[in-house]
Amino acid sequence: MAAHTENEITVNAPLDLVWDMTNDLEHWTQLFSEYASVEILERQGRKTTFRLTMHPDENGKVWSWVSEREPVPETRTVTARRVETGPFDFMEIFWSYHEVPGGTRMRWVQDFAMKPDAPVDDAGMTARINANSAVQLELIRDKIEQRAREQVAVAN
Repeated sequence: MAAHTENEITVNAPLDLVWDMTNDLEHWTQLFSEYASVEILERQGRKTTFRLTMHPDENGKVWSWVSEREPVPETRTVTARRVETGPFDFMEIFWSYHEVPGGTRMRWVQDFAMKPDAPVDDAGMTARINANSAVQLELIRDKIEQRAREQVAVAN
C-alpha cells in the first residue's frame, strides 16, 4: 500500500522566475527552511543526483539522503526520487508549474511508502508531509514574490 499527498500554492510571480528559483538546487538552503545543506554529487544530462541534509529535528537527529531530480523545461515538470530511501520503502515526487491568473501555480505530488520499522507509518508521514509542505510552500512563495518585486523595482 502506498501513501499519496498533493500540495500546491499560487505564487504571484512569472513562471520563469518560479521555475528558475525552485530548480536552483545549490540555493535550496536559502529557499527551504528545513535544509541545512545540499551537496551535488553528479549531473548527467538533465538529471542531478544530490544529498540533502536537514537541520536537526526536535530530538536532535539529523536526517540526510540522496535523491535524483530531473526537470523537463518543455513541460514545466520535475520528477524526483529518493535513491537512499532511509525510513521510506520508496519516495517519488512530481512537481508541476502552470501559469494561472495571479501568477504561477506550483504543485507537489508525493507517492511513498514507509518501511515497517520506520518511526512513523504511512498515515503519520502523510500528516507530516502535508503540514510541512504548507509551511515550505508559503516560505517559497514569499521569497519568490520578494524577488519578483525587487526585479520590478530595478526595472523601473
